Amino acid sequence: MLFLTRSLLAAVLAALSVAFVMPGAPALAQGISVEAILNDPQAPVAGNPKGDVTIVAFLDYNCPFCKKSAPDLEKLVKTDGKIRLVYKDWPILTPASFHGAQLALAAKHQGKYEQVHHALMAIPGRRISKETMTEAVQKSGVDMERLNADLKQHGAEIQALIQRNLDQADALGLTGTPVYLIGPFKASGALDYEQFRKAVADARARGKQ
Repeated sequence: MLFLTRSLLAAVLAALSVAFVMPGAPALAQGISVEAILNDPQAPVAGNPKGDVTIVAFLDYNCPFCKKSAPDLEKLVKTDGKIRLVYKDWPILTPASFHGAQLALAAKHQGKYEQVHHALMAIPGRRISKETMTEAVQKSGVDMERLNADLKQHGAEIQALIQRNLDQADALGLTGTPVYLIGPFKASGALDYEQFRKAVADARARGKQ
């Protein structure tokens, strides 16, 4: 069963001596800053870019719990209208997970990250192969010729972004997918729509205090 923490993210980071919710917070371990976690210019962003609550989602395309939560998270972002969603491709489960992350991030260069993201999340099961992931991406309607070209042209940039995500997860002490940073709260596991909705409401209430 899932467990949504009620402690501030600052408490999660207490061992790192950083106050996540405070402007100008000091750097995290490994030279990672709060700004980098929330506003990496290369990280895909969905929802309302000026939303009053930010959700940072650390996900793996071979994670069944990520896949279970994906439709409810997407639904909430659409129905709420004031959520900024930052995707952190965090491929830690299988070598194919890294392949999926590369495909999705390459699709960002043609404005279709979410299209590929949803296609990969819709593949049932775990330990999905590279070939199955590639086939799902092909069926999603992206321009595969351009995607492959972007993989070559932006390969180093994509790999660097994935590495930053891995480093950020390590600095935050994350141990498994999925993890959602929802305003000042941290949640892990397969959240459903109501759990996401309540966490967002709690984050908004905390922001007004």
